[in-house]
Amino acid sequence: QVQLVESGGGLVQAGGSLRLSCAASTRTFSSDAMAWFRQAPGKEREFVAAISWSGSSTYYANSVKGRFTISRDNAKNTVYLQMNNPKPEDTAVYYCAESARPVLSSSFVPDYWGQGTQVTVSS
Repeated sequence: QVQLVESGGGLVQAGGSLRLSCAASTRTFSSDAMAWFRQAPGKEREFVAAISWSGSSTYYANSVKGRFTISRDNAKNTVYLQMNNPKPEDTAVYYCAESARPVLSSSFVPDYWGQGTQVTVSS
């Protein structure tokens, strides 16, 4: 059974830091692109960041560029989202996603989704 399990969410102060992890049980993880999305209350789910299968290419939404970093460890089947200098508007449920299609942009189309982890940024 395919599973993406996020962890690392919680409460963080604005200007602090937080690292999210997503552990994948898919057999194709090391050849698939990965991404993070988020959904704030009352808003649609939005793209945050994506990374190629090798980790050599990344893409970020303008709203997080320069503050968040996506990375991956294929030996551990895990993708990360390092959140530095978070802002209250970053408060959302964060989801990881996996895709066999190497589209590193906000047009990323997931084949699999995780269940999400809540991130709350206090001011």
